[in-house]
Amino acid sequence: MSKKVRKAVIPAAGFGTRFLPATKSMPKEMLPIIDKPAIHYAVEEAVRAGIEEIIFITGRGKRAIEDYFDHSYELEDLLEIKGKTEILAQIRQISDMADIVYIRQKEALGLGHAVLRARDWVGDEPFAVILPDVLIDSEESCTKQLIRAYEETGKSVIGVKEVEWDQVSSYGIVDPETDGDCFNIRAVVEKPSREEAPSNLSIVGRYIFTPEIFKYLAITEPGKGGEIQLTDSIAKMIKAEGVCGATYEGDDYDTGDKLGFLKATVSLALKHEELGKEFKDYLSKL
Repeated sequence: MSKKVRKAVIPAAGFGTRFLPATKSMPKEMLPIIDKPAIHYAVEEAVRAGIEEIIFITGRGKRAIEDYFDHSYELEDLLEIKGKTEILAQIRQISDMADIVYIRQKEALGLGHAVLRARDWVGDEPFAVILPDVLIDSEESCTKQLIRAYEETGKSVIGVKEVEWDQVSSYGIVDPETDGDCFNIRAVVEKPSREEAPSNLSIVGRYIFTPEIFKYLAITEPGKGGEIQLTDSIAKMIKAEGVCGATYEGDDYDTGDKLGFLKATVSLALKHEELGKEFKDYLSKL
């Protein structure tokens, strides 16, 4: 029997240079999509998947993330005095979503290094990795869908989606052994040309790893920019013990990109219980 996936690692140490000057004093993960910061959606996805403990990998200037997921006693007292019980319940629910641990990545040494920083807290358990720059809007949590694939195969699982062939050079692309919703991966190719791409299945920033990934991360040499690349460690894992790819149901948005951020905002606003109809009417008049 595979061990239950109880923990998720959420790397959040990046500088967010694509959103300067806004991110000069605010973590990019805290930029709001309607009324919740982007990172809130990642935590919600994890909780909906049954995750009990979340490990944030943060860096300098990320204190706002810690404050957001902590209790705000002064604000809660004020809301209680004013009788705003509904919003008070929402505020309290944020800090009660999961047990949260914060680990500093003191140097920007890559995504692989960020995940490796969580080794002592993860221990010998399987765990999820959720990149908060990718918001996935789905009826069933994307992470839960991948956990199910892990439980079926017992192997590490990478979430993938189809992209247009003329876009493969912008992504990490997997080489699948077979067709289907869940398959063994032969190789991972980072940003191949269209001619060299083994498929149009791109990695989306959702992973379920067995704890063995840490031994490959520990021996992966730094690459371009002195960073330890997660995909390099995955490549080692594929050769040694196998890794699966799995598709998922849901719409994804790259909220680390300005256009992707706007698309996420518009799409979620159209579905918003309070704003959806009025916002749709507004857009129809433009």
